[in-house]
Amino acid sequence: MLWTIAVVMLILWALGLVSSYTMGGFIHLLLIIALIVVVVGFLQGRRAG
Repeated sequence: MLWTIAVVMLILWALGLVSSYTMGGFIHLLLIIALIVVVVGFLQGRRAG
């Protein structure tokens, strides 16, 4: 579930970068949230394994 959210947020961020219409800080906020989700998911998976 976390990986799906992270991938969706990264895709939305990438689309925001290449589109002519960007929402400024919101796009970068999506990137930060996606990175946090990836790191937390990685740490949780590593801890469980």
